[in-house]
Amino acid sequence: MYMKNRNGWLYFFGALGGALYGYDTGVISGAILFMKEDLGLNAFTEGLVVSSILIGAMLGSSLSGKLTDQFGRKKAIIAAAILFIIGGFGTALAPNTEVMVLFRIVLGLAVGCSTTIVPLYLSELAPKESRGALSSLNQLMITFGILLAYIVNYALADAEAWRLMLGIAVVPSVLLLFGILFMPESPRWLFVHGQADRAKEILSKLRKGQQEVEEEISDIQKAESEEKGGFKELFEPWVRPALIAGVGLAFLQQFIGTNTIIYYAPKTFTSVGFGNSAAILGTVGIGAVNVIMTFVAIKIIDRVGRKALLLFGNAGMVLSLIVLSVVNRFFEGSTAAGWTTVICLGLFIVIFAVSWGPVVWVMLPELFPVHVRGIGTGVSTFLLHTGNLIISLTFPALLSAIGISNLFLIYAVIGVGAFLFVKYLVTETKGKSLEEIEEDLKKRNRAVTGDEGKTV
Repeated sequence: MYMKNRNGWLYFFGALGGALYGYDTGVISGAILFMKEDLGLNAFTEGLVVSSILIGAMLGSSLSGKLTDQFGRKKAIIAAAILFIIGGFGTALAPNTEVMVLFRIVLGLAVGCSTTIVPLYLSELAPKESRGALSSLNQLMITFGILLAYIVNYALADAEAWRLMLGIAVVPSVLLLFGILFMPESPRWLFVHGQADRAKEILSKLRKGQQEVEEEISDIQKAESEEKGGFKELFEPWVRPALIAGVGLAFLQQFIGTNTIIYYAPKTFTSVGFGNSAAILGTVGIGAVNVIMTFVAIKIIDRVGRKALLLFGNAGMVLSLIVLSVVNRFFEGSTAAGWTTVICLGLFIVIFAVSWGPVVWVMLPELFPVHVRGIGTGVSTFLLHTGNLIISLTFPALLSAIGISNLFLIYAVIGVGAFLFVKYLVTETKGKSLEEIEEDLKKRNRAVTGDEGKTV
């Protein structure tokens, strides 16, 4: 099933968890409009239903890193698929707010697992020369899931079929569960856990020739023989720069403000004068742009480089937010302000989709040494979901309290800080094997390491 001519299926099923993440986070923006009356939601419980998936995601990402290092990438993805199925059925059938919140948390556990494991799994399977593009499939599937959610919301809006909106997620969840059963385990994980022959067998079907397989096995063996570790080792002096870069990128990806657009696009559009139908249709447009530009990112990420794309993204997103802020400050409520908002948010999504969207997911597993890759990616995605939760909970209140102009100006200032963070604290990983990235990390931190990179 994972022979060379079928590698596309391997990466498709590996990234399908991203599509479920995108769908389950995007679909609520439409479903929430119609479940209010059926479940008797007020302002507080509405926010709780939307954000409860992020509470589960924080818990899922904090646990999955250690679990995937212990039990394997494939088993962890299977567990996430089962949680997606349970959560999908539970939310579609929820009789009241309490049950809805409970199963949204279950979905969150699945989201936390998938956002930790899927980028890691793809990164460890992909060859170094195309790892950026293949790892970006996760972000592409996230954007596709969001777009699908928006289309489903629009198609079912007249029927107010919010239960069907939520329940459709079960279909790709089942597809993921059965598909991943036929996928290989990560060869790096197999080698680390004493299954070198099996690791070589899988790599021989994923790489171009035996020499490439032997070189990769040699790199894995060298990296693994030097370091053993767990959560404690994540804070060793030589690993710390990777941890700072990972958690910083994860946290800042959210605080730039992108998910306020994903979650609250209809609310943003209506706040500048659009009707409900136009606002929902506008979200479909944003979702489509997001998918298209992620394809562009896949084409260029291994040529342009990760760091260059992040810096470009910061500059473009900050500019669009400043323009949006200024226009709404001086022309609030006008037709010009409304259309400028649409254009600026569209530009923001275009730039995010070719930069911070895919690049962060690609870089998180790249940054960490093999012995703490699962834990490091888990800690980073935990903070990513924490930032997402903070942003999603505060956006409606801040929008009401200080207005759209001041709010997006705050996000622009955060974007400037993110630019400086990337420039000075994030290293380029383009074109390097995971073991070469680890070796570079050791060399850069020689002052606090011994001859072989171990702390002294």
